[in-house]
Amino acid sequence: MDSTLVDFIKVLRSAELKVSPAETLDAMHCINLVGYTNKSFLKNSLALVLAKTPEEKDTYSHCFDNYFNVDKFQPDPNNDEQSAIPVDGNIDESANEENFNPEQNQQNGKGSGSGGGSTSASDAEAAPSLRASSSLGKLLTEGSRTDQTISMIEAGRSVSVNEIVVFTQKGLFTRKIMDAMGLKDLQEEISERQQAGDAPNTQLANRLQKAREQLRERVRDYVEKQFFLHADESGKQLREELLKKVKLSNLEKRHFKDVREIVFKMAKKLISVHSKRRKTVKRGQLDVRKTLRYNMQYDGMFFDLKWKATKVDRPRVICICDVSGSVSNYSRFLLMFLYSLAEVLPKVRSFAFSSDLGEVTKLFQNTELEEAMALTMRDYGNGSTDYGRMFQDFKSHVLDEVNKKTTIIILGDARNNFGDPKSEILKEMYDKAKRVIWLNPEPKSSWVVGDAEMKKYSPNCHQTEVCNSLTHLERVVSNLLKSAT
Repeated sequence: MDSTLVDFIKVLRSAELKVSPAETLDAMHCINLVGYTNKSFLKNSLALVLAKTPEEKDTYSHCFDNYFNVDKFQPDPNNDEQSAIPVDGNIDESANEENFNPEQNQQNGKGSGSGGGSTSASDAEAAPSLRASSSLGKLLTEGSRTDQTISMIEAGRSVSVNEIVVFTQKGLFTRKIMDAMGLKDLQEEISERQQAGDAPNTQLANRLQKAREQLRERVRDYVEKQFFLHADESGKQLREELLKKVKLSNLEKRHFKDVREIVFKMAKKLISVHSKRRKTVKRGQLDVRKTLRYNMQYDGMFFDLKWKATKVDRPRVICICDVSGSVSNYSRFLLMFLYSLAEVLPKVRSFAFSSDLGEVTKLFQNTELEEAMALTMRDYGNGSTDYGRMFQDFKSHVLDEVNKKTTIIILGDARNNFGDPKSEILKEMYDKAKRVIWLNPEPKSSWVVGDAEMKKYSPNCHQTEVCNSLTHLERVVSNLLKSAT
């Protein structure tokens, strides 16, 4: 398969454009028909098989323009045999480069005046025979600009430069590409010619050194553009994966924006999976009663079969968050996550407490998220934790509304400062609710240490989970939605 197309497909997928294996094969067939020579024709042809919606077409156009450059499709005027060959990076072919031809340089030296320091006869005779001996040296002094670019691209492919992830790898991949192009032999040749000491060898060594530095700069630019082409999205994905797994208590304020985007993306994913209601289909379990009733008009002949279909019962959720200092970060992101799922879970009621329990549902409905978080912490946070008082308030104001369609989620460390835990109220909640889920941000080894009351609360919960990362939150909410379908 064409490696250029494969890399381009990876770029499209990194930009979140969905390209199926079948579409990849269609693109291969398309390239076999149209070739790489005409950029505009190639772009329009691939767009027919790789981009489906207007949004995808915009993404495709941006990726194509970054991946393929006009210069890649222009043959080298100094090389008649060179066909138009596409390459991986956004390489600037228009920059002028010094011609490292020793013969031409010597002719220029002969034409110079006496004030310019004419070359001796022996040097003039020796100069034409001085050519670079290393493969990279020959490429730099005798090869065309296109030859050098092709060699650089092939070296980049050999070291997998498209796998660059972070910007700090720029120097590493620059060195790898230079080594793959033959830097070691060129270094040795430069050293040998400098040690020779005569003027022609010294002159050629200096020119090779200058050409080497110019090539290094071009390779560095190429690697940098490869980073922005391939690693911009993959680096973002890597950062998202790390933020999903890191403890929420370790997140700094500068990460909140990224985490919020991750939460919304996770919520959108869950919405797409769980928001569809099941429709009546022509398969599954036969509904005998409906079939008999609807076919009475046909004298009992089964012309119209009816199948059983289950309607998605969206759960009613009550979320209780401990917002005392030790778990405030966890509560913040749980509330954020649940409110991102409003399309799937429209009946979410949220409560916050340190000791006294207060409902914050309307606050989040009528206020921007960040402001709502700040007001919640101001009104209910930073107090002395009292789970017994919280359960008493819940029994007085909310418990009567709990039924077998209600799922109660409690997020807290269950540390009660050695007060009365009121576990008997949690037992009442357990008996009335469909499910009681306790999410504890501490590891299980800490659930029975000090003033923790999890040993008394756990028997009165349907499910107890360690929950201290976005991955844990996603898993809990996903399981909650699955149980409702």
